[in-house]
Amino acid sequence: MEHANDIPELAGKIAETVRGVMLDLRPRLIEAALTGKRGESENLRHEDNFLSEHDLWMHRRYRELLTPVLGSFVYASEEAEPEVIGDNPAPDLCVLVDPLDTSELAVRGLLGYTHVMVYSRAAAQPVIAVVGDIFHHLQLFIGARDDRGVDRAFVTTADGEAFELKQRSPRKLSESLVTNFLMRPGERFIPLSQQTQLLQALDAEGEDGKRRGRIGVDFGSISLCHVAAGMTEAVIEFAKGFAIWDLAPGHYILHASGGTVLDLEGKPVPLDYHLDSFAGVADAMDRRQRFVAAGSLGLAKEVVSSLR
Repeated sequence: MEHANDIPELAGKIAETVRGVMLDLRPRLIEAALTGKRGESENLRHEDNFLSEHDLWMHRRYRELLTPVLGSFVYASEEAEPEVIGDNPAPDLCVLVDPLDTSELAVRGLLGYTHVMVYSRAAAQPVIAVVGDIFHHLQLFIGARDDRGVDRAFVTTADGEAFELKQRSPRKLSESLVTNFLMRPGERFIPLSQQTQLLQALDAEGEDGKRRGRIGVDFGSISLCHVAAGMTEAVIEFAKGFAIWDLAPGHYILHASGGTVLDLEGKPVPLDYHLDSFAGVADAMDRRQRFVAAGSLGLAKEVVSSLR
């Protein structure tokens, strides 16, 4: 990991917007955690998901703050139907926002994340993604396309240090920490417990007789950012699949760091999310993607094989 001071300008502005929103939100979440007043709201769009007043506040705040930065764009938030912002009826940019990921844990003061991604229809891929970690020192994970058309990944700390993310030497599955979103017992945890081939591969002995493979829990786009930073080696999602706002920002950041995302057939998941029309945006928000994300193609293929 190398120190970096050349985050592209627009990406830097959006990153600072995310940092500011998190700064405003953090005391609200801490108060919710310590008082038990969690502000749960009825979730009309996703009735089985927890929704708080803080999700809705961030949805409105991002729309307000991003408008002067980006001008015209399609605003596609998890908390509302897509809408066009500005005077251009068909803008190039689509902004995908998950205002508060894992809000059920965030209002307990445990873990909380926020995602903002800027997708260019002309480029047919994301060009900026920022994933914010509300409670940790490694605070902003950033993916951005630079002036040369190269996708790059960064992480910045709460005190302003920036580092460029590049993949390390690949590891075998038996040496890896593999994570999964396994919080829901019936929907997620039980299916994971039945993946005996994967669990046996993780538990295999190394040449020195030690068992270094581990299974862990992680959440949404931040899980792919952790792979991008080398904190974990892989993420698996084989049960329900991730919605676009949970997958796409982290997918782009991992891609920019040199990592890989495959579907369960072993094929690359493309960065083109087909957001080329208003109807395409709405359709993309209803799809889910099962996948394996890893720091190297070899490890991703090894994991896919173990899941079969």
